[in-house]
Amino acid sequence: MDLFETSTGQANVPLATRMRPSALEEMLGQQHLLGPGSILRKAIEGDTLPSMILYGPAGTGKTTLAVIIARRTASHFELLSAVSAGVADIRKVASEADERRNFHEQGTILFLDEIHRLHKGQQDALLPYVEHGTFTLIGATTENPYFTIITPLLSRCRLFALHPLEPDELLTLMQRALADEEHGVASLQPAVDEEALTHIAENAGGDARVALSAVELALLTTAPGKDGRRHVGVHEAEEALQRPVVKYDRAGDEHYDTISAFIKSMRGSDPDAAIYWLAKMLEAGEDPRFIARRLIIQAAEDIGLADPIALQVAVAAADAVEYVGMPEAQIPLAMATLHLATAPKSNSSYKAIASGRDLVRKEGGGQVPGHLAGGPRVEESSGQYLYPHDYPGGWVKQGYLPPEARGVTFYEPGSNAREQRIAKYLRQLKGEHSGEAEPSQ
Repeated sequence: MDLFETSTGQANVPLATRMRPSALEEMLGQQHLLGPGSILRKAIEGDTLPSMILYGPAGTGKTTLAVIIARRTASHFELLSAVSAGVADIRKVASEADERRNFHEQGTILFLDEIHRLHKGQQDALLPYVEHGTFTLIGATTENPYFTIITPLLSRCRLFALHPLEPDELLTLMQRALADEEHGVASLQPAVDEEALTHIAENAGGDARVALSAVELALLTTAPGKDGRRHVGVHEAEEALQRPVVKYDRAGDEHYDTISAFIKSMRGSDPDAAIYWLAKMLEAGEDPRFIARRLIIQAAEDIGLADPIALQVAVAAADAVEYVGMPEAQIPLAMATLHLATAPKSNSSYKAIASGRDLVRKEGGGQVPGHLAGGPRVEESSGQYLYPHDYPGGWVKQGYLPPEARGVTFYEPGSNAREQRIAKYLRQLKGEHSGEAEPSQ
């Protein structure tokens, strides 16, 4: 028995393996890759696969795709794991693939699991075989391939990123297992509460293997009741998943109340409270991208010019969420949270744009003065534009607002040290250059 063969007669075969889909139609998630008409789906259905790297977190379907391809392809299918395989194994597959192609006109597909575990020399060994089409390589990895796969190999492969499964997809998967007599756990007479399934779905981290293993463990460790059924509630789900139920509704009051507490804790410069609410959201399965977006807004709205670096930190955290994913992304999210909570505060940018837009709405937007316009004007110009860099200090007195907005102040520097330096600079400009300056020579 190998990776692609399972038997319900073997009690030691995990539920996640027994329930592995054998057809594209049975596979959940990854519609961006496997939806009708997609390139990868057409390649699988047409048995015209290019060499590729499948990249994504554990339990998202990389091995499942290999199972499906193995069962559909007319090519010979070879499986190696980079945990134990070396250059000799790769050369053996290549030699047999050459013989197969030359004497039987049959191609070969090599599925190389955990490909990131191959060191550079071992990856180099793959290059000529992929380059010359000796075999079609399908590499699977949970690690960022831009860091772990050598560039020459990446350039010869298509890269397909798999995403964590959504809670509703995990629910469907578990319900299939509960109802399946042949491969699932229906023979155990399960009676699993909907709340227990929801808890597992929302806390399995998008990992199908984790979700199915939790269901299986909960059932196997629950004795049948008087009715012969195994009753699994939230408590059993918590025990099996080792994750307590966090009171949180991603679409309800808890969602909005918790993010509000998170924002107000950072605004109030309480790093401990901010970390607590961040932890609650992450434990409850909140979308980390949503949290990252709020950090970016917070950095600009409540910190702004008091510490402009805060916005860079928040944007970097958002990039990290996309780049490394969870659970590792919790660290840059925490770093950004602490930076924002401990930074000096100023809402001057927020107030400036709010008052500016308010005036524009009321006035309808003024005409751009002729000397500021971007090109030749038919009407007579209101004056000549003065190029600030031609004047001492890079500043010259001239008007930049339309007549209806002159004299209005939108930006009021905050009381923090940095903006007080800005205020002093602006006062110096107006005081030192009260009249028209002569251009510097």
